[in-house]
Amino acid sequence: MKEKNCIVVFGGSFNPPLNSHFLMAQEVLNQYEEVEKIIFVPVNNKYQKAGLIENKHRYNMLKLVADKNKDFSVSDIDFYGERSLYTVEVLEKMQKKFPNKQICFLIGSDNLKIIHKWKGAKELVSKYKILVMVRNQDNIKEIINNDELLSHYKENICELNSEARNDISSTLVRSQIKKGKSIKYMLPEEVYEYIEKNNLYKV
Repeated sequence: MKEKNCIVVFGGSFNPPLNSHFLMAQEVLNQYEEVEKIIFVPVNNKYQKAGLIENKHRYNMLKLVADKNKDFSVSDIDFYGERSLYTVEVLEKMQKKFPNKQICFLIGSDNLKIIHKWKGAKELVSKYKILVMVRNQDNIKEIINNDELLSHYKENICELNSEARNDISSTLVRSQIKKGKSIKYMLPEEVYEYIEKNNLYKV
């Protein structure tokens, strides 16, 4: 049994959080015994993304689900600045909060392709372990080998060996709500009820 010394940061807009987000997090726990906790970090609504609803709603929706799993938690670390934090800044803050833990970052392969463009990309891939969930049948080895930065730090990049695939997007869910169509089974029941109760994404 490996010692649980790894904290996994799962950042995103979670607008809204879907079954696939929680499934991805559970897959990490299933594959890596050393993972102690998955921390969901919703981005600040100052982040330049169309249709991003208030911080409190996305935080509350995540909490409704995470509170029922002892290995999940939600952080509002990105909510208090004048701008949304860069990923590397979030990881630095998490490392300070958990100085004796290894901080890992969970992303999809679509983001791995462009991570070299991110602020502080070298520090991100050199100091932290990157866990990658394959999207759209991407070839992770090919992505790494075709990127100078990633190939240099490839020992820090791990591909999740998961058969769990779900290409339903939050964009699709929001679109379905606007059209008055059902979104049941796309997201957890608690999130579905919260969206209905608070009349979210209708306009």
